[in-house]
Amino acid sequence: MKVGVLQFFGWLDRSLPLEEVYRAALERVEVMDRTGYDAVWFAEHHFNAFSVCPSVHVMAAHAAARTTRLRIGTAVTLAALHHPLRIAEEVALVDVLSGGRVNWGAGRGFDLREFEVFGVPPAESAERFREAVDVVLRAWTEERIEHHGRFHQFAGVEVLPKPRQRPHPPVWMAATSPESIRWAASQGHSILMDPHSSHVEIGIKRAMYREELARHGHPVDGRELPVARLVAVASTRAEAEEVARRGARWTLSSYYGPEHRALGAVGAARTAPPRDPVERYLDGVMVWGTPDQVTDELLRLEAEIGLDHLLLAPLSRRSFSLFTDAVLPRLAG
Repeated sequence: MKVGVLQFFGWLDRSLPLEEVYRAALERVEVMDRTGYDAVWFAEHHFNAFSVCPSVHVMAAHAAARTTRLRIGTAVTLAALHHPLRIAEEVALVDVLSGGRVNWGAGRGFDLREFEVFGVPPAESAERFREAVDVVLRAWTEERIEHHGRFHQFAGVEVLPKPRQRPHPPVWMAATSPESIRWAASQGHSILMDPHSSHVEIGIKRAMYREELARHGHPVDGRELPVARLVAVASTRAEAEEVARRGARWTLSSYYGPEHRALGAVGAARTAPPRDPVERYLDGVMVWGTPDQVTDELLRLEAEIGLDHLLLAPLSRRSFSLFTDAVLPRLAG
C-alpha cells in the first residue's frame, strides 16, 4: 500500500502566528521525505482559516526545495478558477525544479463563495473545469497549442517549460459524485476519492468507476486511486476516539457550517448532513484506534475495497508521529 499525506494548513488559533502553521507543516514534509511516505498532497482553499493554502503550486515549489525523494501532489488545483495555460506553466515549472516529482490532481471545487469572489459563474464551473483540464494536458504534450473553446481561445502558443516527466506528470481528477466519476472514467482519467464518503461508499464508487472505465474501453488495471481518510492514532482506543470526535466536529464545522455554501451535487450532500453526523464519521468514515487497530483496519480496507493508495489526513500531531513510527512500516512492508 502506498501512503501519501493530505496536508492541511488549519489556522484555528489566531493567536498563533500563521508562519508557525507553515513551519510545522513543512517540518512534517521533511519527516515524510525521510520515512517512506510516497507523496505529500496540498489542497487549494480560499477565504477561510480551515486551510490557508491559496496556491498549491507555490506551496509545492517550496516543499520540493526542502525534499529530495518525496513526490509533490496537488489535491487539488481548482482548475475552474484559473486560466489553464497559467496552470500548465506553473505545474510544469515545479516538475522541472523538483526533478520530475509532481503529481497533478485537479478538481472543480465546491465552495460557492470562491466562485462568487473570483467572478466565475457557478453554473459554468463543471464545463470550465473540463475545458481547463483538456487545455493543460494538450499544453504539456503539443509543441504549440491552438484552442477554440467556450471559455478560452488562442492559437500557436508555445507553452514553456514543458514538464520533465513525459508525456506529462501523473494526473488525477477529484471525483465524488456519480456524474464526476462517470466523466473521469469516460476520459480515461484516474481519480482521487474524498475523505467524507464512508468506506462502504468508497467501495461502491470504485466499483462503478472500474465498470465505466471498461465500458469506455480504457485500461482498468495498474491504476493508483488515492483515497483520503481522516485518521486518529493514540496509545489507547479511548484517547483515539476523543481525537476522532474532535476531528469530526472540526470537519463538520468546516464543511457543513452555516457560513459555508456549497456547489451543485456536492453541495446537496454537504448542506444536508445525516442525523448524528459525528457518529457517522466515527462509525464508517474515519480510521481510528491504537497503532495495531489502525493497521488492521487499513489492511482490512485494502482487502475489501482495494485500498492500494491511502491519502492520510492525520487528525493530530501525535496521530502523525504514531502512524509514522508504528503503522507505516507495516503497510509499506
